[in-house]
Amino acid sequence: IDDLAEVDYALNSLPAVFRPFIDLDLKGIVYPSGNYTGPPYVAAPFTIPDQSDSMLYLAFSEYFFQTSSFAYYTAGAFNITIAEETCSYFNISTEIFGSIIPEVAEYSVTPYPVMLKLMATEIPVISLEQDSFTVEIRGSMEVFAVLPDSATQSLFTMNITANTSIAPNIFDQKLMGSLCLNRLQFSLAHSNVGFFEISLLENIMSYILQTEVLPSANGKAAFQSISLK
Repeated sequence: IDDLAEVDYALNSLPAVFRPFIDLDLKGIVYPSGNYTGPPYVAAPFTIPDQSDSMLYLAFSEYFFQTSSFAYYTAGAFNITIAEETCSYFNISTEIFGSIIPEVAEYSVTPYPVMLKLMATEIPVISLEQDSFTVEIRGSMEVFAVLPDSATQSLFTMNITANTSIAPNIFDQKLMGSLCLNRLQFSLAHSNVGFFEISLLENIMSYILQTEVLPSANGKAAFQSISLK
């Protein structure tokens, strides 16, 4: 698939040949590249609705997407660092945070650039729905001040729960899709600047996730570009 994951698929049983159609039962598993440890899921059988309007019907089970989530989680695809030197659009400093959170202004009197480290703390949970599926991601975001000598100083850490939806489609023989944020919740996990109301940060963090994190995740996710050739 890419540098982080690869897919293995094989016939689960002999092809079933009928007069109007041929039924192929395949089992596909997405693994982290070079790591073929079985995922912690069990594949459940399913059937395709009886239709005959098209030449080919292709169905993916929840198991396939669950193994994709496991593979990319294991490979660290959901661990993202955002800093000014890695993203030209990211230009947030402790001064900006201090204007929202007085405790940051008191802790860091001198303005410093800010760096964000995000990571998934659990395997993202994927649930199939009609015409789309949802992804529940639980993770953390640690906010650092970047000092003049390039050392970093942790300011605070937040827990994050994000609910996203994906509407997959096939284009140019590839299964594609993109994340869309439905719900976002924050809670304060640890703070070196003192306790503060997390609601003060929700708007700015939501903006960062929408403009920086989700586009980055879309570029790495398994469902972003799986070849069907």
